[in-house]
Amino acid sequence: MTPKFQRRDVLRLAAASAAALSGGAWAQTAWPTRPVTMIVPFPAGGGTDAFARPLSAQFSRITGQTLVIDNRGGAGGTVGASIAAKAHPDGYTLFMGAVHHAIAPAVYPKLDYDIEKDFVPLLLLANVPQVVVVNPKRVTATTLKAFVAAAKQNPGKLNYASAGAGTSHHLAGELFKLQTGTFITHIPYRGAGPALQDLIAGNVDVMFDGLGSSAQHIKAGRIKALMVAGNKRNPAFPDVPCAAEVGLPDYTVTTWYGLWAPKGTPADVQAKIVDDMKKALATDDLKAIWASNGSEIPNVVGPAYGAFVNAEIKRWAAVVKESGAKLE
Repeated sequence: MTPKFQRRDVLRLAAASAAALSGGAWAQTAWPTRPVTMIVPFPAGGGTDAFARPLSAQFSRITGQTLVIDNRGGAGGTVGASIAAKAHPDGYTLFMGAVHHAIAPAVYPKLDYDIEKDFVPLLLLANVPQVVVVNPKRVTATTLKAFVAAAKQNPGKLNYASAGAGTSHHLAGELFKLQTGTFITHIPYRGAGPALQDLIAGNVDVMFDGLGSSAQHIKAGRIKALMVAGNKRNPAFPDVPCAAEVGLPDYTVTTWYGLWAPKGTPADVQAKIVDDMKKALATDDLKAIWASNGSEIPNVVGPAYGAFVNAEIKRWAAVVKESGAKLE
């Protein structure tokens, strides 16, 4: 064989090798090629579901693959987080957590996972203000001022439901008590869905809920909103006063939802997940649903999202310490 033919063969072999490598890389970034599971660490019907299920529908339309919602409730969302942390890091198991997972390290001393070390932060999906909602048949107060007065006159008589000890609902309630000088009995549930249903049914008095899960019930008159957290009214509920208007300028509580993948998920797969999720969030359908739930669509991705979570962990640790909140 002449040198000319040897060189041609070498070039042909190099081209074949490059094609094979290119094909391998393409196979990785072609994710998803089969259904993807998204673990939602709360029972169906809560605030997480209000965003997870519409997101699942748009994701499936964009990618051509089903995004299966796997509700794994318990222990303030930590059971589902533990399961997700141990999943195979191939991009086919994702975790939709929430602000609760930034609170958990301060109230659950023996977690078997670390939200910062065992997961890769992908993107923040929604940011929703907290809202104080009451059952109008059990609570006669129609303003926050009247509600606070009633709570002060009857310490411990009123009660509030939460999605579980250590969740944002729980800490929002404790922060409210701290800032208003009231005592309201905490009743923890296994998720926001069951807690909200008991509020609607008239089995509890009040809930410090994320606006996303309460929105449809406020509009239907099943529950009454007395206040939204923060220093501005929410566009979806312009008639509900904000905390700053009723004398609570430091009551800035939001329920946020975000997406993680197990640590070790390949970088190219992470990038594809983020890209597809951003496409879903940009659809008119999701924009409308997020707006009706009183939510913003944040543009916080990757390391910036990780830094946000780290700041939230520190913030809520301080609230837990100041309020003395603990597991019941």
